[in-house]
Amino acid sequence: PVIPCLVSQWSVWSGCAEPCKTTYRVRRRHIIQEPRNGGEPCPPLEERAGCVEYWTWQGTECKQSLIPALITTGGFGKARKKRAAADGNDRAGYCVEFQLVAVTPGCSQSHHSYTHWMQYLREGHTVCVECQHPALNSRSQHCYGDGSGSKKNQLLHWQAVGNPQCKGTWKRIRQLDTCSCPSVHSFLFI
Repeated sequence: PVIPCLVSQWSVWSGCAEPCKTTYRVRRRHIIQEPRNGGEPCPPLEERAGCVEYWTWQGTECKQSLIPALITTGGFGKARKKRAAADGNDRAGYCVEFQLVAVTPGCSQSHHSYTHWMQYLREGHTVCVECQHPALNSRSQHCYGDGSGSKKNQLLHWQAVGNPQCKGTWKRIRQLDTCSCPSVHSFLFI
């Protein structure tokens, strides 16, 4: 008789292959019955999925360059600057230019007025992200996720605030003391 391949259920997903970097996790299944007499061949026995672990195996937090940058529209910064000036806290910030490498479809599928700015996030575009008070960490003088300390061409993660389905990766190009991007491509670290 023709006997098809029979495989087990998938195992649970493993942890990330390595901490503190974009890597993968694995799940496996095994062959219960080998195919015989021209029976259906066995399907893949291993699957991999993307994974990032923010803690080392010793339990310490990974370097900040891995933390996804949380961004919002640059327009939010104008209101925030007015509040900071009223508080007497107008420490100078900086901007970082990034090249967008990957953008999830969720960025263009949101139709709320407060997420309209996300449609300007397109793969291949260069964007400016401003780091200003209060997102500017007073000790490190950096914003979390700004990519300082990352290697050249390292893929860094970002996520849009207000829509968890809008996220992606980018590469840091350079840091600028003054921000001069077109307003539709200006964003802000939160």
